[in-house]
Amino acid sequence: MDFDLSAEQSLLKDSVDRWAANTYGSLDPVNASRAQPLGFSEAHWGQLAELGLLGLPFSEEDGGFGGGPVETMVAMEALGRALAPEPYLASIVLGGTAVRLAASVEQKARIIPALAEGSLRLAFAHSERQARYDLEDVATTARQTPEGFVLDGIKTVALNADAAQILVVSARTAGERRDRDGISLFLVPADAPGVTLKTYPTQDGGRASDVTLANVALPADALLGTLDAGLPVIAQVVDAGIAAVAAEAVGLMEALQALTVEYLKTRKQFGTTIGSFQALQHKAVDMLVMLEQARSMELYATMMAQAEDAAERGPALSAAKVQVNRAARFVGQQAVQLHGGIGMTMEYIGAHYFRRLTMIELLFGDTAHHMRLISEAGGLIDAA
Repeated sequence: MDFDLSAEQSLLKDSVDRWAANTYGSLDPVNASRAQPLGFSEAHWGQLAELGLLGLPFSEEDGGFGGGPVETMVAMEALGRALAPEPYLASIVLGGTAVRLAASVEQKARIIPALAEGSLRLAFAHSERQARYDLEDVATTARQTPEGFVLDGIKTVALNADAAQILVVSARTAGERRDRDGISLFLVPADAPGVTLKTYPTQDGGRASDVTLANVALPADALLGTLDAGLPVIAQVVDAGIAAVAAEAVGLMEALQALTVEYLKTRKQFGTTIGSFQALQHKAVDMLVMLEQARSMELYATMMAQAEDAAERGPALSAAKVQVNRAARFVGQQAVQLHGGIGMTMEYIGAHYFRRLTMIELLFGDTAHHMRLISEAGGLIDAA
């Protein structure tokens, strides 16, 4: 199987790598963007639109640029290496995937061209406090009215929701709290009456919000997809998110491993560079091995992200998440050990790579959660 990028994908990689290196070549510009009112630079967001990245995953018929999972992987790797704080994951991967999969022709015509040009941002508001990682656990309700729907409930840790104009919100339209059927998706204007956001910084320097929906009235055309059948779409959105953060983690680990090797080559102790000590060389090689294993699973996740068979796609993405989680923890911890005290200081970019890797380990399910899903599915390969 050929894993090389096509000519067009290679050009995309060169373009986004160049933008990332020129825009975020060190920690100072990253911190400057994080200090902006929305936690990222809107000027840089416009530059991503000019590069075509914001319209990348959408078909040309819908106003996008006709890319797919490989193109998203290329973009997320570069954004990870640069520690770019722009809400590409939240708006384009998560919110955009929900729209791409479930929106009507009219909804796509209204949303996707605006997304591609950078004038509109989305956020995906699905998680709830009691649900942990179980996608079917939805207590937020949407009751039908003659005019449309009324939503009530609280969503937690909605990434970059304060920067979005439209929230993609899940709510229960039928059944009990943990039923797999009866969940629907809605397009909720962030400024709609009854919508309140409590925004806070996350441990990796990003932003998230708890979204309170209090008697939020929506028209009938706010429904995204089929009534009571939103869970399969939610699962695909989360799987797309797993593939995306796998790519981001590979970019982060790549940068952190290179930073650590460079440190070993320059830091002196006992009259020589510490990289001359064989025990430390072995640790650096172990980091590289884990990085390459994660890269293999990143490619696997990318290949499987759009598989239509959920029974095949789900365990594959869970397996990728398990290996990427393990690699992220190992590479991050070894980098800190090899750097010594400087590896944990907020003035050093290595600590910020480590923080983001730690957050990725928990995003969309931790290692134990995905090991359970693989076990429940009977593993990846049918022994029969």
